[in-house]
Amino acid sequence: MKVIVFLALSVTLFSQGYSNRLNSCQGRCGYGTDSDFSCQCNPSCERYRDCCSDYFDICEAKSTSCKGRCGEQYNSQNKCHCNSKCPQYNNCCSDYSSLCNSSGGGGTSITDAEIKTISERLFSLDFNKASASELTIDTQALVSDSQTGLKNDLSSRPLFRFLDEGALFSKPTYAAFLAVLDNYNRMTGQTENFGSQQLSEQDRFLKEAMSNTQLGRELFAFLRSKGVYKSEQDFIYDLKMMWFGLYSRNNNKLDSSGFEHIFAGEIKGGKVSGFHNWIQFYLLEKRRKLNYYSHSFNGPWVSYPDVLGMQFMWDGYYKQVGSAVIGCSPEFDFAIYSLCYITRPGKRCHLSLGGKVLIIQTYTWDNSSYGNGKKYIASAFPSSP
Repeated sequence: MKVIVFLALSVTLFSQGYSNRLNSCQGRCGYGTDSDFSCQCNPSCERYRDCCSDYFDICEAKSTSCKGRCGEQYNSQNKCHCNSKCPQYNNCCSDYSSLCNSSGGGGTSITDAEIKTISERLFSLDFNKASASELTIDTQALVSDSQTGLKNDLSSRPLFRFLDEGALFSKPTYAAFLAVLDNYNRMTGQTENFGSQQLSEQDRFLKEAMSNTQLGRELFAFLRSKGVYKSEQDFIYDLKMMWFGLYSRNNNKLDSSGFEHIFAGEIKGGKVSGFHNWIQFYLLEKRRKLNYYSHSFNGPWVSYPDVLGMQFMWDGYYKQVGSAVIGCSPEFDFAIYSLCYITRPGKRCHLSLGGKVLIIQTYTWDNSSYGNGKKYIASAFPSSP
């Protein structure tokens, strides 16, 4: 009799344990749909409303954290990743750096100190930046952060007092940059269409800025030394995809890219979106399409490049804070944004320029991707301390 009772109890306990496993996400997070289980533990279960009761406690917490996941194999169903390649693909979980003892750069840690060192090197190699005799600005009104939304024109004169276009715009990197800059429709929701000429202009800019300058070659050498890229070809290709690859900001149209958003500027929701480049600002102001209102912060630099946070009206659309590095070459602008996006995607990136700190804030585009889940650049701009 005791044997029968023991067996019955064992069967009951086994059945209960098996049932609990069938109805639990323990050890099942990220799996595909499995008909053998009565509930599911993948991202689709939220839509189909068949998640296990412990899905949010077990899987949701895990899906956005690297706790217990460092070095795991890539799983396309995970919302973010915790392996050595996630910095390269810009899809790491937010706590990857702190929990997995790495801060970017493929399989090798890139420290804040190293980023400051390479940014100082890039700063010293910006041979094409504007000199004081080639560029003069008139900053005029300084406003507080609370005043930036008031749309008050407090500066009666243009920001740019003088620019020696002949000296600067004839340089190969400037000429290549200008050729790309005018290829975009600023209104989101309208498809960007590029012909062979526009695509070749993108290639030419990348070649002039990154392959034909010591500054660009120095950036590649640093990233290669950290294991991010194996060859210059890989480096240039990835830059082209992350910067010029199209995605949709509005109306499901391929209407935007990192380059357009940051360097050319866009209009979305009745206001200026992006727009963090001094050359575009100068060109529009010269054509009287842009009216400078004020600035809300000014960097500590006394020579170029300098940093301003500007308020302005672009042909009827307002920009509350359009921060930009003023007077730098196109390749320097492109290089520091690329450095920060590759090493600190979606975070504040601390650079050092002439011994003074510059913070670049980057954002990833999370609604679409290229390659094996790599993320396009959503935005990057100088941020006030």
